[in-house]
This record gives sequence, C-alpha cells and structure tokens, in this order.
Amino acid sequence: MKTLIVYAHPEPKSLNGSLKDLAVSTLEAAGHEVLVSDLYAMKWKAVVDAADYGPHASSPLKVALDSGRAFDSGTLTPDVLAEQEKLLWADTIIFQFPLWWYALPAILKGWVDRVFTYHFGYGVGEHSDTKYGERFGEGTLAGRRALLSVTAGGPESHYAARGINGPIDDLLFPIQHGILYYPGIEVLPPFVLYGTDRMTDEDYADVAKAWEQRLLTLESTEPIPFRRQNFGDYEIPSLHLKEGLEPEGRTGFGLHTSG
Repeated sequence: MKTLIVYAHPEPKSLNGSLKDLAVSTLEAAGHEVLVSDLYAMKWKAVVDAADYGPHASSPLKVALDSGRAFDSGTLTPDVLAEQEKLLWADTIIFQFPLWWYALPAILKGWVDRVFTYHFGYGVGEHSDTKYGERFGEGTLAGRRALLSVTAGGPESHYAARGINGPIDDLLFPIQHGILYYPGIEVLPPFVLYGTDRMTDEDYADVAKAWEQRLLTLESTEPIPFRRQNFGDYEIPSLHLKEGLEPEGRTGFGLHTSG
C-alpha cells in the first residue's frame, strides 16, 4: 500500500504530530510505502492567486478556467504539481488535522483549493442527458481511498445526534463527500478523537492502540456507502435523489448514503 499523509498542525509535539508519526512508523513497519506532506513545515502557501497559473492567469482572474489551462499545459507552480503527483502515486490518503471552527485548518483548506485544480480535481468527463461529468464516485482520483484522522476539543456528547455542535458525520460531510468523494476517492469512516484538550499521557496509550488498529485494517475497512452520481440514483440534470430510494425517515446528508 502506498500512503500519502497530509498533515496540518503547527506544533510537531502536538497530539496530531504524535498521531502522524505513529501512522508513519506503523505503516512502514507493516511494509507499506509512506509519504508525508507536512504543510506547516513546508510553509505551504494557502491562498489561490494569479501566481499559481503563470502565463495562463487571465485578467480579471478566472480561477477555474485559468487553473485548468495551467494544468493542461503543465505550467502549474512546482509545489502544486508535486502534491498532484503524490496524490496520483498514492492509493491511500490520510488527512491528519484538528477540527478548528467546525472545519479544516486554513492551511489544509488552502492545500485543497490549490491542488484540486480544474481538470484535475473537477471538471472532467462528459456532460450529457445521462451523465453530469465524472464526479461523486468517478473522476481523476477514483480507485483511491481516504481516511480523516481528526481531533476535536469538545467531548463526544457535543457531537452526537442531539449535541450542540451537530453530529460529527454532518460536520465532516462537506469534506468527505464534497472534497474527497467528488473527484472519485472512496472515503473510509473517520477516526475521531474527542476531548483532546484534556487528554492525559495515560489516555494516549489507549488512543495509540486504537489508531494502530485502524491503520492496520485500512485495506479491509469498508468505505462509507455514498451514492454514485451517474449510476441511476439521481435524476439528471437536476441531480435530485429519485423518489423512494431513501430509507423511511432519512433526511439531510444521510440521503446520499445507501443502505
């Protein structure tokens, strides 16, 4: 297995840093190849601007079209090209990050914004009466699997179905479904740690065992059963789920998983 770890935390000695290091050592000891994109150590540029697209930047800037032209011509900046090559190399991607303000850290969102360019992360495939592009189960990154390893400061009850923060599956839906499944990546159930601000060294020993177990079962873990866009569940071009496919009483984001 070839694994890319995209890691976003400014402190190497943090819990996130420890989980990243443990993932590297565990996977390598099991015979897997591992690459790490340590975004803070790389001083990753988090903002999209005209410099990303060189001679293909228009005025006014058109991010989607300009990024697509730069991708097609191979003239994206070297840092972006390197990350795209890592994604194409990997068959598994682990994202290690803290949940900050209910979302990705800005540097990690900036990685997505810059790396998932038009014609690489989106805007591929035919658009017709029966297909609406290759996305949500198809796309450039199909055949790969991803796992979110997330730390949250609040207790687990705050992220339950009736918790004040909202269900963790709903908070992660835009990342798992909208960023990862969109270009074809299958998404494994996340590894989420709660109450991490109060975690002790004794707690970490149990966490480490659980994390090692998840890492060693990545290849056998079933992905979240998101519905594929072009395989009959959705009306095209409205992309509304067809009537009668949802389990009784299911609403919201849950409509877009089967079973």
